[in-house]
Amino acid sequence: MCGRFAQYSSRDSYFDSLGLKPDEIIYDPEPIGRFNIAPGTKVLLLNEREDELHFDPVYWGYGPEWWNKQPLINARGETAASGRIFKPLWQHGRAIVPADGWFEWKRGGDKKQPYFIYHKRKAPLFFAAIGKAPYDKDHGHEGFVIVTAASNKGMVDIHDRRPLVLTADAVHEWLSAETSPERAEKIAHDAALPEKDFIWHPVTKKVGNIHNQGEELVVQIDDPVV
Repeated sequence: MCGRFAQYSSRDSYFDSLGLKPDEIIYDPEPIGRFNIAPGTKVLLLNEREDELHFDPVYWGYGPEWWNKQPLINARGETAASGRIFKPLWQHGRAIVPADGWFEWKRGGDKKQPYFIYHKRKAPLFFAAIGKAPYDKDHGHEGFVIVTAASNKGMVDIHDRRPLVLTADAVHEWLSAETSPERAEKIAHDAALPEKDFIWHPVTKKVGNIHNQGEELVVQIDDPVV
């Protein structure tokens, strides 16, 4: 799953990695600076509206009116396209969360140790997301969820699920209203970065408190408990 992530680079960094031009979307060199993003907060979400790209603050979580539980924050990529809750979002609400990495907690007995997972070249990441469009409207708790995939190889030692991270080349097609739901399923399957593209290291347990922010949360520590 993905229950905490970082979005601290600038718009310029994310958009340059996508090959976007300044006339396609508003650039900004100022770092976003969010090192500990938690569900229930608003997150900058890349989406397409009326053939134009937008970067909107959107509530992380999805709980329609009839849903009597905590809002969902993730959707399994294997079933989201056909499931009752997420099928409409998959069809009409595909989006992207630009990020720098995400956190997972490794368990060992009664101990837990947070790890920060990121691209081995420290390149920006693009999480596949789905949600309630249009994203320039406030839909309350009907926001967005991050699409997840199964973890394999060494990453499964940290957690058995991970965000579905798309290649930069696939982002435009994923966002496009011209892309069919069936084609989006193929993109999710074929254009996801493999586990070998990521590395991870243990970080301070302070990341467990959402009130803690700052660069120190992603710095490697030398004495992990697990």
